[in-house]
Amino acid sequence: MPFRDAAATLPECIASIEAQTFRDFEVVAIDDRSHDDSAALCRRAGFRVLAANGLVDALNTGLAAARGTFIARMDADDVMHPERLAAQLELIERGGHDVVATQVELFPDDAIGAGYREYIRWQNAVLTPEDVDANLYVESPFAHPSVLMRRGFAYANGAFPEDYELWLRLHAEGRSTAKVPRVLLRWRESATRASRTDPRYARAAFDRLRARYLARDPRVANAQRIVIWGAGQLSRRRVRLLVDQGIRFDAWVDIDPRKIGRQLWGIPIHPHDWLAEQRTFVLIYVTNHHARDWISETLTGWGYRIGHDFLAVG
Repeated sequence: MPFRDAAATLPECIASIEAQTFRDFEVVAIDDRSHDDSAALCRRAGFRVLAANGLVDALNTGLAAARGTFIARMDADDVMHPERLAAQLELIERGGHDVVATQVELFPDDAIGAGYREYIRWQNAVLTPEDVDANLYVESPFAHPSVLMRRGFAYANGAFPEDYELWLRLHAEGRSTAKVPRVLLRWRESATRASRTDPRYARAAFDRLRARYLARDPRVANAQRIVIWGAGQLSRRRVRLLVDQGIRFDAWVDIDPRKIGRQLWGIPIHPHDWLAEQRTFVLIYVTNHHARDWISETLTGWGYRIGHDFLAVG
């Protein structure tokens, strides 16, 4: 559990940790240059307190110091359900997974925007290894402080979100990840969260990271033909990142009648129902959740299989 100036939220967090029904655990708390009483609160709770400089250093310091077979992440402003650890341990051992997360709920209610509510709705529906495999390039499928993983992994430090990079890397290595289908973590929303303020979590950083791993995914790298669904300006910027990784594609698909029959980058733009008669690999570069759901349903109706014949890219 990394923390920095978290004295206001630590008492509730600590109480939720102490209320766990599974009891055979230690807490390694990593102080990332706090100026308040956070470290003292952790010591009074009996936690091991270490020091670090920066979030990734704090995470890796904790991983290196932890003595358990499994390592659960926690943030100092979040709240665990009493059965969180027990439920995750049962699933990770029964399923032979490498990482197990949980469903989450956001709080406090008045701080949550519509976009973030939709993201959590989507994330909470990604449960099985097959779900993760099919949806990994849409968004990060796990709330970082909800995960429990086997020891032996480490976070990479760079101009990208360190948690999403780890999930992408583990997927590329063929590791199994899943989620307990229960809300076992209350995830605090705040304007001061690192994901709101740190450039490593900016949209452009996610896009670059996704493109790098997507280009290496065998489903894309080995595809005989690739079609991009979505020829708008935002889609083109993100597709360019994939092209820069060496991936070539054969056609665009769009629903805008003004674009149909034209070419973009010398590549033809077809109407969406053109795909009904094709057998190709489709990458959906449409970010609107409802539109993306409609596209997935349409492709499925034509015999395409999500995760096999098409992927959505956030």
